[in-house]
Amino acid sequence: MPNRPSEDFGQLRQSLHEHLFEFVMPFWLRHAIDGDGGINTCIRDDGTLVNRDKYLWSQWRALWVFSRLYDAFGREEKWLDVARSIYEFSSRFGWDDEVGGWRLRLSHDGKVLDGCETIYTDGFALFGLTEYARATGQDAPAALARKTAESALRRLAAPDDQIPAWPYPNPPGSKVHGIRMVFSLALWQLGRLLNEQRYCDAAMAMSEEIFNHFYRPDRDLILERISTDNSEYPPPLGTTVLPGHVIEDMWFQIHIARDMGDEKRIAEACRLIRRHVELGWDSQYGGITLALDADGRPDAAWKSHSAKMWWVHAEAMYALLLAYEHTRENWCLDWFDKVHEYSFSHYPVAEHGEWRQNLDRRGRPLAEVVALPVKDPFHLPRALIYCLDVLDRLTKKPNV
Repeated sequence: MPNRPSEDFGQLRQSLHEHLFEFVMPFWLRHAIDGDGGINTCIRDDGTLVNRDKYLWSQWRALWVFSRLYDAFGREEKWLDVARSIYEFSSRFGWDDEVGGWRLRLSHDGKVLDGCETIYTDGFALFGLTEYARATGQDAPAALARKTAESALRRLAAPDDQIPAWPYPNPPGSKVHGIRMVFSLALWQLGRLLNEQRYCDAAMAMSEEIFNHFYRPDRDLILERISTDNSEYPPPLGTTVLPGHVIEDMWFQIHIARDMGDEKRIAEACRLIRRHVELGWDSQYGGITLALDADGRPDAAWKSHSAKMWWVHAEAMYALLLAYEHTRENWCLDWFDKVHEYSFSHYPVAEHGEWRQNLDRRGRPLAEVVALPVKDPFHLPRALIYCLDVLDRLTKKPNV
């Protein structure tokens, strides 16, 4: 690897390809496959099994990864086998007819441990089912994705503070960015797959909310929570900024705007990626901080706000490469190299594979649970897959 990874796109592509297929995914094939269906994600960094509980939050996200690996990298049966196992287990046991949504947690044999505790599970189900339907061409997962979307749209019509959103409950009288970021892309992708304009329209409405309301021009940043009337929510809850959420969401919005041919929206999303990478970067210890207060309070209203999370850095690597593809501006590669260097010097677990997920501000392993008590096969492999997509286009090589 050159001194700067971005100096040689071909070599960078080879490095990231090897990291995905020789370091990250072998961990999951060795340690996560469950003979009763689905995959185990309640595991430690060394692959030790904690328990066999199945968080559908994680199952559906993993379904996206294994489906995409199958569809985009040679259609190898080993990826499809895992995807099929996840789909069959989750679809058999996960749906709650009474609520009309997906349960959060099941036992290894499908018994209900937690019900419909969070609308985010439904959003991740849309991601996974859409990708599995695309990869297999089957009608059943597409129909199940449609069923999920119809129910989710009904539930999302309620005020945010009445929508279950564990592990981040919505404060009374608030609207939250996270719901709109997840469902804008999830509904958009499903609408494109099914040629269902209604889903695309719902996605665009959420996208417009993000840019017109959650984005605050006077602050030049995106707040995580605002009031139901679109004014700012009282601090400190209303002044929370999650740089990683914004960075991830902006590449979501680039994907939508790219399909629409909206170059102005793409440019604004790229600019906001830069703004929030710069805002979140810790000049003392390096890395991107999980949460900040828009008014500069030392303690942001978010659990483990000073942590350096693996997912933030994985998402930032892809967002910065994507921004470069669209802008060809050097800041994208300058920041990509900084994020890449921090990530690869802090997160990979050399002796076992994959990445450790949580670090404290100084970059030391953080034992506490920040969100779900899982090791999740999603942000990292998805980011690497999408990085390879960009690098394939930049080098005009096939995705193999």
